[in-house]
Amino acid sequence: MRRRAALLLLLTASPAFANEYRMGDYRAPVPESVPGGRTLTTADARALHAAGGAAWIDVLSAPRRPEGLPSGAFWRPSPHHGIPGSIWLPEVGRGALAPEVEAWFRERLERATGGDRGHPIVLYCLAECWMSWNAAKRAAELGYRAVFWYPDGADRWEAAGLPTEVLQPAPDQPW
Repeated sequence: MRRRAALLLLLTASPAFANEYRMGDYRAPVPESVPGGRTLTTADARALHAAGGAAWIDVLSAPRRPEGLPSGAFWRPSPHHGIPGSIWLPEVGRGALAPEVEAWFRERLERATGGDRGHPIVLYCLAECWMSWNAAKRAAELGYRAVFWYPDGADRWEAAGLPTEVLQPAPDQPW
């Protein structure tokens, strides 16, 4: 009985089984699938990218100015490289979103898809990053029917010898 209770606790505590969002420790092993979406391998992602037509969305968080850095001190984060043609929506892959960030995510998905909930969207981050899992799950819950999750992310895309480009965060960020 104890073993069964422990297994039940484990299954219900795991985001992959309980359909809950991952709330922290985002750089950790991810499940094989996401509710409401289809998982892409690098080969799948490459073929889909080459075919065109999908909206590619990078959800990696943007670097923040270090706390305690004097206001006049020079700070320039490293450029962020993503899959060519991607829209960079930082912060939308967090487990809990502020209402204004969630509204911004919804609005940006509407723009990226022309309001078509059947338009393919690919959500990614880095390898073993729960932010893309959270964002893909959230997009599916918003009613998008062609949600693709690329868990290998930009780093494995680049490691496969595929091109990247420097991305800038989408404008009008709510934070």
